[in-house]
Amino acid sequence: MGYQQGLSGLAASSSDLDVIGNNIANANTVGFKQSTAEFADVYANTIATSVNNQIGIGTQLANVQQDFAQGTINTTGTALNVAINGQGFFQMSNNGALEYSRNGVFQLDKNGFITNAQGLKLMGYAASAGGVVNTAQTVPIQIQTANIAPVATQNITAQLNLNSQDTVPTVTPFSATNAQTYNYSTSIQVYDSLGGSQQVNMYFAKTGSGTWDVYAGTSGAVTQIGTVGFNSSGGLTSTTATGTASTSGTGLLTFPITTSDGSTSPQSVTLNLTGTTQYGSTDGVNNLAQDGYASGQLSNFTIGADGTVTGNYSNGKTQTLGQIVLANFSNPNGLLNLGGNEFQQTSDSGVAQISAPGSTNHGTLTGGAVEQSNVDLTTQLVDLITAQRNYQANAQTIKTQQTVDQTLINL
Repeated sequence: MGYQQGLSGLAASSSDLDVIGNNIANANTVGFKQSTAEFADVYANTIATSVNNQIGIGTQLANVQQDFAQGTINTTGTALNVAINGQGFFQMSNNGALEYSRNGVFQLDKNGFITNAQGLKLMGYAASAGGVVNTAQTVPIQIQTANIAPVATQNITAQLNLNSQDTVPTVTPFSATNAQTYNYSTSIQVYDSLGGSQQVNMYFAKTGSGTWDVYAGTSGAVTQIGTVGFNSSGGLTSTTATGTASTSGTGLLTFPITTSDGSTSPQSVTLNLTGTTQYGSTDGVNNLAQDGYASGQLSNFTIGADGTVTGNYSNGKTQTLGQIVLANFSNPNGLLNLGGNEFQQTSDSGVAQISAPGSTNHGTLTGGAVEQSNVDLTTQLVDLITAQRNYQANAQTIKTQQTVDQTLINL
């Protein structure tokens, strides 16, 4: 009778409407993937029935297929918004149980862990205090807000030009407070093992054709550290250390400076004059740098395409704080949908294939952005009308069967 077919059709159309309605309801849900209801016909299974005489008894919901196609990536500018471009899922920890999501709207909890709106922790590779990433296992990513440790200056790089036409100072002996005792001076700020800073002053006094005395030290403690010589082409050719200084090669002068803040003292600093010239042009600096820095506070952080979380510090330095990973599955449609934009691994999905973004077949990340729902509202509204018509048509099947039954009763 037509009742069974009609009722199964009503149930199928109702399920179709539920799936479409769910898609429309989540059109603005970050990372949501639309679904499609798939149906299969139903036939009575009996040995006595001839193959050529089989009559279907309706339809049934065979599967709800999820479409994991890429959604549009929208820039938000929020540091903890992360969009996946390509394949993969964020791995999340729900009190130790692993779940997976495409929703990249994250925040920091009170302990510095990156979490989603439900409080699940984002998983990835941890980084040591020195910024070295450990890829041995995934752990909840925690942003360390402690100050970055200072680094004491070990090297000063100074590429200068000392004017070959300068005259030898006639006032002797050298005095840092008397500009008539030297030809050129420059200075740079250096740091000790505690991040304290002081200025190292450098002075250059011509002593003859192609020879110069070099003086260096902190305020009030400047001494001669060596002499340098140049050839007729203006190139640096010789270096001789004096006093407490030493040399390990042409252009290198290592000398001690004292500190008074409890840091390592004396502090050994190497002045590298490699590249310094003696040309017939103005005395000056072409390059002046040092390799130390003070302690710094975390000011903000960014997330790179490969998932690297990089901290930016108040001292101008950066350091790796961790790395977000992505999980791929052989059959994403085998994942169990838990709601809340979360999925769970099943035997049908296969095991999670964990790797850094951008490696093998894993997608990349876009920081400061989110992946929008991939629901196409236009298509869904058309499908909604179609499902409505299907529901009405199946209702008409039942109505027609009622009319037939009433005709029989009236005989």
